[in-house]
Amino acid sequence: MTFYASTIDEAARLSSSADGRLEMVRTQELLRRHLPSAPARILDVGGGPGTHARWLTEDGHRVHLVDPIPRHIEQATHIKECTVELGDARELTAENESYDVVLLLGPLYHLLERDERARAIAEAYRVLRPGGLLAAAGINRYASLFEHTAFAHLYKERMQESIGSILRTQVHDGKKGFTAAYFHSGEQLLEEVQDAGFDAQVFGIEGPAWAMLKAAEQYTGESVVDTPLFESALTAARMAEPYPELLAASSHLLAVGRRR
Repeated sequence: MTFYASTIDEAARLSSSADGRLEMVRTQELLRRHLPSAPARILDVGGGPGTHARWLTEDGHRVHLVDPIPRHIEQATHIKECTVELGDARELTAENESYDVVLLLGPLYHLLERDERARAIAEAYRVLRPGGLLAAAGINRYASLFEHTAFAHLYKERMQESIGSILRTQVHDGKKGFTAAYFHSGEQLLEEVQDAGFDAQVFGIEGPAWAMLKAAEQYTGESVVDTPLFESALTAARMAEPYPELLAASSHLLAVGRRR
């Protein structure tokens, strides 16, 4: 929790870099493809400072945001038509079958144990109406390999040891750089959501070219948002969707499911 409370400004993460912007654009278009017509009742669990709640309310939806970080709750209180609550994905206060949509766009990769993630998904199932929509994100198992190649320091032995550990265990211990996190494969994320009772499919959010954007900005020191390179990476993400084998190239995965 310290990572989000004082280390990183989550409010700027999806707008301050090209790969962050790519994640935002793709998440929006994937969600809009599956969301019911406005005004839907949306529970944004682990919604942070309201990055997604803001555009969802602008689209006409009614959003209630739950997050465990007081700093995020304070930031989200300024979003019009969005109510907020300090809470935990594993123990929601919402009533049974009270929402049309539940978003888990962060909690699953912060819950390191399978049974904890199962509790969060089961809670989402409980508060969704029959036929309701779940959107749950995970970090791809291989994301750190691509990211640190783009940062051009993977050749260092200590970095190889760190990334090698993530590849083997699918867990980052949170001691350096990033908070403790679990890294999913597409198959695992799909299985976890299906086991909870959802009919689901998994998408690669950023597609296969996101690390190219990160590398370009790392080497030039300049933003590549709104450039042909960005548009090409976005196009690659869209074109990769029909090919499950390309899920492993994305930075984040998105499971979209319907409650049976």
